[in-house]
Amino acid sequence: MSEVLRQTPLTALHRELGARMVGFAGYEMPVQFRDGVMKEHLHTRNAAGLFDVSHMGQVLIRHPQGYGGVATAMEALVPADLTNLGEKRQCYGMFTNEDGGIEDDLMLARRGDELILVVNAACKARDIAHMQAQLAGCEVVEVTDRALLALQGPAAATVLEPVARGCDIMKFMDNGLFSSDYGVLWVSRSGYTGEDGYEISVEAAQAEKLALRLLAHPDVAAVGLGARDSLRLEAGLCLYGQDIDATTSPVEAGLAWSIRQARRANGARAGGFPGADRILGELVDGMGRLRVGLRPEGRAPMRAGTMLFASEESDTPIGRITSGGYGPTVQAPIAMGYVAAAYSRDGLCLFGELRGRRAPVRVSALPFIPANFKR
Repeated sequence: MSEVLRQTPLTALHRELGARMVGFAGYEMPVQFRDGVMKEHLHTRNAAGLFDVSHMGQVLIRHPQGYGGVATAMEALVPADLTNLGEKRQCYGMFTNEDGGIEDDLMLARRGDELILVVNAACKARDIAHMQAQLAGCEVVEVTDRALLALQGPAAATVLEPVARGCDIMKFMDNGLFSSDYGVLWVSRSGYTGEDGYEISVEAAQAEKLALRLLAHPDVAAVGLGARDSLRLEAGLCLYGQDIDATTSPVEAGLAWSIRQARRANGARAGGFPGADRILGELVDGMGRLRVGLRPEGRAPMRAGTMLFASEESDTPIGRITSGGYGPTVQAPIAMGYVAAAYSRDGLCLFGELRGRRAPVRVSALPFIPANFKR
């Protein structure tokens, strides 16, 4: 029996715009529109792309003791410094497990006494059940009456400012409430493309009207999951379930920057989250493998699952590619994956198993393109 796919408030609009629809995380989603992945990717880098990310989970967390109660409770589940998260600021975090692996990665935004979370679509039911079971005294509310749009690219601020007055002065990882012709918008200056831009939560009933308003701007094009994936790969950003999972620690994934000093050894609130012994130990002693960028030589991409070797003759893999494809901006194949720490040096030549032969691929610093966030 085929899976019954859920729809977002923008599904009908996607079809009108000529989208090719696919199943993704239980939803019917646009993988590309008429212009195709390459043009959508480059348009986002040069102007602005509009993405439907309504399949993601939006969650509100409240506590009778206000934000302090929320922060204390959540810090038992994530290795983030939520106590010191400023008003109208947000941060990146992870749910970790007792083995130090990542159960999901998410965004956490402070709004008054509440935390607003955005979690991955494939994990949201599990994440919500986890929080409801573990956050004693907290109210955990899934937001089901709002859509989520991402407007990404160098023209994003110019496009959104007439709709949400004041959003242009926000800095990267700011969030706030904005009055608009489409109801109150929950806006954060963030995204997953490496570009400046916004994520916009809007009432579901107003989502199509808002999307049409944004698409009416000559700098904006509708963009699907295909370009979203190539954009985040160029930006060196992880895809949950592919580049990080329940067996991957934040340190070996190159995400140690998200663990602030207060949660590290000798910090004000050191540890206290699942898997702290492994994670804090790796911060001090290092780890056995590391996520790295990779640049295949030649024009043939190396895809996820490609095994990596230290030499053309070696029989023992030293790593594996987790994401790979063609980078339209860098105009070359790019990839990332995990290699044994001894083989993580920038510029080192490794070999990938490509259609029965060994092809050279060089370790490369991440990201492949510089981030264009507004600091």
